[in-house]
Amino acid sequence: MIKFEKFVLDNGLKVIVHTDTSTPMACVNVLYNVGARDENPERTGFAHLFEHLMFGGSINIPDFDGALQLAGGENNAFTNNDITNYYLTLPAANLETAFWLESDRMLSLAFSDKSLEVQRNVVIEEYKQSYLNQPYGDIWIELPKLAYKVHPYMWPTIGKNIDHIKYAVMEDVKAFFKTFYCPNNAILAVSGNVKTEQIKQLCEKWFAPIPPGNPPERKLPQEPQQTEPRLLQLERDVPASAIYKAYHMGKRMEQSFYSMEILADILTDGNASRLYMELVKKQKLFSEISAFTLESFDPGLFIVTGKLSEGVTLQNADEAIKKELEKPAKDMVKKNELEKAQNKTESSNIFGEMSILNKAMNLAIFELLGDADGANHEVEKFFSVTPENLLRDAQSVLKENQCSTLYYKSKK
Repeated sequence: MIKFEKFVLDNGLKVIVHTDTSTPMACVNVLYNVGARDENPERTGFAHLFEHLMFGGSINIPDFDGALQLAGGENNAFTNNDITNYYLTLPAANLETAFWLESDRMLSLAFSDKSLEVQRNVVIEEYKQSYLNQPYGDIWIELPKLAYKVHPYMWPTIGKNIDHIKYAVMEDVKAFFKTFYCPNNAILAVSGNVKTEQIKQLCEKWFAPIPPGNPPERKLPQEPQQTEPRLLQLERDVPASAIYKAYHMGKRMEQSFYSMEILADILTDGNASRLYMELVKKQKLFSEISAFTLESFDPGLFIVTGKLSEGVTLQNADEAIKKELEKPAKDMVKKNELEKAQNKTESSNIFGEMSILNKAMNLAIFELLGDADGANHEVEKFFSVTPENLLRDAQSVLKENQCSTLYYKSKK
């Protein structure tokens, strides 16, 4: 159970404080309610570009990393379809340094042509390295495009087209920052050896003077129901052929999400899992296989993917997966299978709560999803999944007419 207190500044910044006196450290997590789904379809990749730009220095602090390192801290960030999240840890005694750094880049990010050019080149190079020059890299460009036709989940976080970043102009970059990177579109979570009164004073000093912005109400196009199977076949210079099957499922906070997470574990978590035992060990159709959900805030995808053993055709591999997925949609899972998956989830949650960083991040994410206290009830939701729930949700999700399949054939 993560104990915390919450308050909101006059400018709309939500603040969550978790005190842990067992550590000399503190973690400051700033979550901005903006992800790739909020981008203009003609100017994608901006949320990810800002993940880089925000480390390029602010007007008063040209070297963010250097200033933090002098205080004994380290930091990082990530962007996905739904959020952009910045986090840093440092000795609690130097906590004010974190507030100085984070507030200054929220208030006055340095917009220089040089910084934009440097980070633009970094992102372009990342695009080439991660998506074009890496085996299987372009799958995460092609699969979302196949599965989504309307919703902005159709493009990857790095952008629909790298030209959108290559030709990004300063005017557009500044407008994106002004729209989304404001206190009333952010959640600040602090955990570690801190006190709520101390955090209130630091917030009043460093964040309260920042004026609120005017983030737009999110009105995203809703993906229509897929009514027939989709298939895309690609041929690439990769070591082994692979298959990806993406089934449409519910959003992150729906009950069915918990069922599908549990089912993913039952199917492919460990050497005793269903698909590993049947398709890797027994039939030897795959060298590896996995199932997972994308944990999307909006309706997302349940994905099954595997690398084929030599000599196996993609069509045979596909049929074998479909046959295995019919089983949980036809018969209830055994009680011991369900309990094993639930127990694994509980232990991973307990280990996660040992980290002040994980606690701060989870509190911020759940606050955005509705209430920070949701972080304390995740395990309960997984344990509330019954064999009946799982059967119903498997029947609802694992339908071939709402599946997008990618055959990724090796040229060898």
